[in-house]
Amino acid sequence: MRHRILAPLCASLALLAAVPAAHAAATDQLQTFVTSVKTARGEFTQKQIKGQGGDAKVAGTSSGTFAFSRPGKFTWRYVKPYDQLLQADGQTLYIYDKDLNQVTERKLDNALGSSPAAILFGSNDLSKNFDVKNGATRDGVEWLELTPKSKDTQFERIGIGFKGGNLEAMELRDAFGNTTLLTFTGIQKNPSLPADAFRFTVPKGADVMKQ
Repeated sequence: MRHRILAPLCASLALLAAVPAAHAAATDQLQTFVTSVKTARGEFTQKQIKGQGGDAKVAGTSSGTFAFSRPGKFTWRYVKPYDQLLQADGQTLYIYDKDLNQVTERKLDNALGSSPAAILFGSNDLSKNFDVKNGATRDGVEWLELTPKSKDTQFERIGIGFKGGNLEAMELRDAFGNTTLLTFTGIQKNPSLPADAFRFTVPKGADVMKQ
């Protein structure tokens, strides 16, 4: 089974950067992140977890790379177990399935909405779409909880974890009690990215569907 979290949301998930205020509350660290980190790149590991507590089981694991330039430009590439790409150029989101040689195009404004990607790649006006509060500290990770104000979203709660001033992880809890856990490594903040880094070119012979 292919784990494409962002397909139903049309959004890319990667909270990605070191945040300088090591002992600040998680809400302060996130605000620093969205205002000071304009570009970033790194690697991610994604786990799909079914159930909660002692009944929780890992249903699948995937990994890949990401990069973004705020607002609205990003790439989110799954490398394992399948090669898939989500890429946005600031106006359009492209979802490319290499095995099917198929591209899906969607307008970026409609794709982001109150999704996790609005936190990562959009503007810094978080209060417009989310209720934000500090959460618990678990294993040295300070968690921030965001609840979408819109009811038209797949996720009921979004958790963002910081440790030692660095972005550590992201948890996405859906309405069925299942969780998607993202962890980040090799993060570079504010790197210089090529001007065409987020320009998508339709692969030769690919079918294109517009939504």
